[in-house]
Amino acid sequence: MEDSLKILIADDHGLVRDGLKIALTGLPAQTETFEAADANEVQQAMAGHPEINLVILDLHMPGANELGLLKSLCNTHPDIPVVVLSATENQHTMQRAIEHGAAGFIPKSCANSVLLSALQLVLSGAVYIPSEMLASSANDKAGATQGTGSNKTGLTQGNITREAFTGRQMDVLELLASGHSNKVIARELDVSEHTVKIHLSAIFRILGVNNRTEAAIACRELGFFSIG
Repeated sequence: MEDSLKILIADDHGLVRDGLKIALTGLPAQTETFEAADANEVQQAMAGHPEINLVILDLHMPGANELGLLKSLCNTHPDIPVVVLSATENQHTMQRAIEHGAAGFIPKSCANSVLLSALQLVLSGAVYIPSEMLASSANDKAGATQGTGSNKTGLTQGNITREAFTGRQMDVLELLASGHSNKVIARELDVSEHTVKIHLSAIFRILGVNNRTEAAIACRELGFFSIG
């Protein structure tokens, strides 16, 4: 993590932006914040400040068209993580946001400590998935632990089924298990390598593994695919 972090706060409510600026002082690095209240201001800020390290984005802003702005940011600035901070806690929306490239989804109802832990996880290069989404993915069978940025999900490989993953995650997992690189997976699925990395981070957390090799081994042991 760099000594000075430049963070864009994109939310149409001034009180939310002010609250986030205060909360961000809890990060271990000095922060400089930029603000945007609508989709146009988000695009202007990104164009005018290429040094931005992180975007905190509300899905529902004037001109945002929900996931459209998120997808645009992730495609145009693939090296800058975008974290969704939303009052929406619908599990389907969370899942779609991750699939569209979000490096994390943080409900606005979460505590400041969870927010800071999630942001630090994202800034380290990983993906933050809230406990609500993990619990939904596992069909509430595995008792997923609270999403605080830990690499542990509370799942064991003995009780993980295909239903723990989204359809796109299963596509990535099958190609990974066949030995394909991120570049090849991205080409096969017609997505960016950044999106592939996001899916892999989510897969690793669900499986409780740390790398591609362990994921492939777990996949074989679980019998998901017939790999020759």
